[in-house]
Amino acid sequence: MKHLTAVILGAVIALAAMSARAQLVIEITQGMDNPTPIAVVPFAWQGTGAPPEDAAQVIDADLARSGQFDPVDRGDMLARPSTQEQVFYRDWRAINSDYVLIGRVSVTGQVQMRIEYELFDVNRQARVLHGYEEGHVNEARMLSHRVADEVYETLTGIPGAFATRLLYVSVTRNPAGKDYYRLTLADADGARPIVLLESREPIMAPTWSPDGKHIAYVSFETSRPAIYRQELATGAREQLTNFRGLNGAPAWSPDGSTMAMVLSKDGNPDIYLMDLRSKQLTQVTRHYAIDTEPAWMPDGRSLMFTSDRGGRPQIYRYDLRSGATDRVTFEGSYNARARIAQDGRNMVMVHQSGGRFHIALQDLVSNRLQVLTSTELDESPSIAPNGSMVLYGTKSGDRGILAAVSVDGGVKFRLPVREGDVREPAWSPYLSR
Repeated sequence: MKHLTAVILGAVIALAAMSARAQLVIEITQGMDNPTPIAVVPFAWQGTGAPPEDAAQVIDADLARSGQFDPVDRGDMLARPSTQEQVFYRDWRAINSDYVLIGRVSVTGQVQMRIEYELFDVNRQARVLHGYEEGHVNEARMLSHRVADEVYETLTGIPGAFATRLLYVSVTRNPAGKDYYRLTLADADGARPIVLLESREPIMAPTWSPDGKHIAYVSFETSRPAIYRQELATGAREQLTNFRGLNGAPAWSPDGSTMAMVLSKDGNPDIYLMDLRSKQLTQVTRHYAIDTEPAWMPDGRSLMFTSDRGGRPQIYRYDLRSGATDRVTFEGSYNARARIAQDGRNMVMVHQSGGRFHIALQDLVSNRLQVLTSTELDESPSIAPNGSMVLYGTKSGDRGILAAVSVDGGVKFRLPVREGDVREPAWSPYLSR
């Protein structure tokens, strides 16, 4: 592993070093026409010194990023209550805020943080949500994201996905030699980036295990592609493949016991399944065409994959029980890189339209296809665990950036980094507490 320059050094949570170059910066470019006004009042700090995090600011930014809420500017607030008794609805009607969120933050024993919160409906003059989140002070931002999730679900009926994480690959160009590739882990808002792996050789196709405790990816550190599995809590790595030719596109089964992958060890790229305990391989497709990019259906009974067996890349479904293969996409001459929402109904993919590559969504029940993006050279879609947003790679000038779009196309934002390119995003599942 002579090309490997760094790996995880212990538990992810314990890592203090963060790469400023890998920090994503959110730029909201499009929201809903009539977002709901909400006031996120600065939370009262019940402790000494400065609070470990401005929880209200994190929540405010989460709700704004969803595109469905229009947080009130702090400078426009007529009061800053921290208890129910201090909430006077006339203060919030005067600034046309439909909801008010208040809270209190405390730290016990210097390591445990507690965020108490209450949400009020101004028009109904009623408290509609209250609760608390507790955890280590180092997880202050994640605790704040969980509060935002609760508020989002209460007001929309859809579980929030702010308390999730992202994987992505950042590339620093080196005109004098090889580029630097970094596999980076960050919160869903791009904060707290941690470089998990740094190499002078390409890193590709990061993906999450269903429980969020492991990741897999393709690394060229041995001078040819190989699939690795890595435990986030310890940093332990395991090389799963080392075959001749292609070793790529790892995808965990919904129960976490099996990994689909693409191998060309027998000459042609085909889909294989690996039992992660025994490492036994089962070949799924056997075709002279290129079969690649497997994606599991949520019930674990079938796989979507990309194949050019019809002449151009299209998406097919393989039934694991019957062995039947059916074509799924027909609109357009190019459809690839399928990813499936947790409800099993929506599929996002890369779709070519007018010579440009966009992100599109296809309803697997009605087969209706909707193009979601208008940027060029869009790639690598990854759908949020609540099915509401799609993260993808795209271009801004000559730089690779990440962007996101809601599944109805109404909300859009970009996540560029300060330096270099970013690509290959992977949105985590819901994470255990």
